[in-house]
Amino acid sequence: MVACHAGVSYAPFRGAQNPLDPGLIVAPEQMAEDFAQLAKVTGCIRTYSVGNGLDRVPELAQKAGLKVMLGVWIGTNKLDNKIQVERGIALSKQFPGVVTAFIVGNEVLLRGEMTSSDLVANIRAVKAKVSVPVTYADVWEFWLKNRDVYDSVDFVTIHILPYWEDFPIRASYAASHVDSIRKRMAVAFPNKEILIGETGWPSSGRMREGALPSRANQARVVSEILELARTQKFRVNLIEAYDQPWKRNFEGTVGGHWGLFDADSRALKYPAGVPITNFPLAKVYAGAGMILALLIFGVSFLTLRRRPWSPRLSSWLVVAISATAAGSLLGVAFEKMMVESLGVGGWISGIALVVCAVAAPLIVANTVMYGRSLPTFLELIGPADYRTSSRMQRLLGIVLLATTILATATALGFVFDPRYRDFHFAALSMAVIPFLLLTAVNRSPDGSRSIAESVFAGTLAISAIYTIFNEGPANWQSLWTCGIYFLLALTLSRARVVQIPK
Repeated sequence: MVACHAGVSYAPFRGAQNPLDPGLIVAPEQMAEDFAQLAKVTGCIRTYSVGNGLDRVPELAQKAGLKVMLGVWIGTNKLDNKIQVERGIALSKQFPGVVTAFIVGNEVLLRGEMTSSDLVANIRAVKAKVSVPVTYADVWEFWLKNRDVYDSVDFVTIHILPYWEDFPIRASYAASHVDSIRKRMAVAFPNKEILIGETGWPSSGRMREGALPSRANQARVVSEILELARTQKFRVNLIEAYDQPWKRNFEGTVGGHWGLFDADSRALKYPAGVPITNFPLAKVYAGAGMILALLIFGVSFLTLRRRPWSPRLSSWLVVAISATAAGSLLGVAFEKMMVESLGVGGWISGIALVVCAVAAPLIVANTVMYGRSLPTFLELIGPADYRTSSRMQRLLGIVLLATTILATATALGFVFDPRYRDFHFAALSMAVIPFLLLTAVNRSPDGSRSIAESVFAGTLAISAIYTIFNEGPANWQSLWTCGIYFLLALTLSRARVVQIPK
């Protein structure tokens, strides 16, 4: 029916380009550049709209030797639907050797923007005017819920995204899951071909239960699905050709990292013959981590030169553990900051958290060698009688307060709006571990419990408990992050305020 047996979904948007911008027209030269690259890895692309300059796709694809499964975007606006459909029909007639199928709408039933009867009417209207096969694309469950659509299409186009299933599927089981759903749909709809119109795996983003986005997992899932398609002779379309940064505004980090090619460099994420790694700059990060660890020890030795006594073994253990944690996790924390920060607010909080992660072990190394304890918030921002006179104590207090605020903000985010939020386990671990160790070695003076720290501690602990149950025991990113929340809560609960005599 359709010449392409393994295609990719194509959206041309780069950088700040966004299909929701009605005035955006993507330059044909930009798409032609993409097609020259895609022609080396596939023979077919799938599109979703003919707006934003995408009506030039069939013409440009023809020059690159690509076939096109032409999609039109329909929704609640009937005028826009008419424009899309009419333009799509004209293109299918103008490029009959390029347009191999016509896809009327994408997940419009899933979004609740159209009834199945209206969708069927649109499909039949298109079928009456084109000579290529006509279909509709949606998540596989919605085909089962709307069987009347099946009668109106020439073949069934289903989306199977193991990561986004209600019960997320691990990467190791993703291909078998896709195969089982495909076979289930073939039984439910026995008289028409089942095309997998979207499937794939994200290369970055937060875990969902046991489903971990990563480059290695993406390469594994894609290769296993393609091998299944080859051996069992069914058609499959991968989502997607290029990472789409604009999707991050709606789906978080994971939404912008489904592409086979990187958004900025336009480079294939796992070229043939090159070892696949989740951290391409691992050697650089390892070197930076070693330097940070040495700096932490260096601060300790320099402090001893000003305080000439032999520190306890426990003090050196604090330094050693802090240096090890910081050095080991620095690369992960930096990589996550670069990938996960979005918008001005996201970059500010991301950078602030990494700064705290680097500063905390350095300042704690100085503090523990001086024999001082962790300062309370009252010593930092309280009445003048309570404030510390030590610059290093004030600096440590600022880092502790910033870490606490950032941690609490993320913890509450996982309670009230968790679906697309990332887990900042690496940077939080670098910052919190030194604080906790300091409280274990250099205890605060006896005094009354600090109200501010107690409130933060309670909030962190309650949020962590909720998140653990909400995310499930298979999500190690969640468990790690919540463990750090508990450790920070424990650290803050030890804060004591010494009453200043009048």
